[in-house]
Amino acid sequence: MSAPAAPASRADWPEIRTGIAADVHAFAVDDPGPLRLADLDWAGAPRLSGHSDGDAALHAICDALLSAAGLGDMGEHFGVDRPEHAGRRSADFLAATLRMVRDAGWSVMHVAVQVVTRRPRIAPRRREAEARLTELVGAPVSFAATTTDGLGALGEGDGLLAQAVATLVRPGDPARPA
Repeated sequence: MSAPAAPASRADWPEIRTGIAADVHAFAVDDPGPLRLADLDWAGAPRLSGHSDGDAALHAICDALLSAAGLGDMGEHFGVDRPEHAGRRSADFLAATLRMVRDAGWSVMHVAVQVVTRRPRIAPRRREAEARLTELVGAPVSFAATTTDGLGALGEGDGLLAQAVATLVRPGDPARPA
């Protein structure tokens, strides 16, 4: 069996882009609401402060997707200066972001998210978070966590950082110059 033929020119190749983003939120220690992360509620940690529900994982995913597609960032589309977004679920932002990405001709290949935090413990619910994020994004999402070994504000437990990398693909276009 012979290998498939390579595309006639680079113009026929699919276009692949990668976006990277990070989002940091402090814990709202005076707010008894549940921590919302990866579109799940987590016991044992206070709510994240924010204009919306503060889901740093979804915010990082949105920014990584927008970056890869060349569509700006969350502040441009859902900024804190827009009162209609106050208290909104971050899953709504993700759905709107995915529509923008798809309308621009892109498909999501994969997203990776890493959370840097002391709490909550991610490992017991990692698979659940991956399943939920994969469902929301419509493509495979990996979810991991680490700590800062007690260093800095994150290490002291003042908040958490979520980082995301998104890979998008757009089919090759024979009309595009090589």
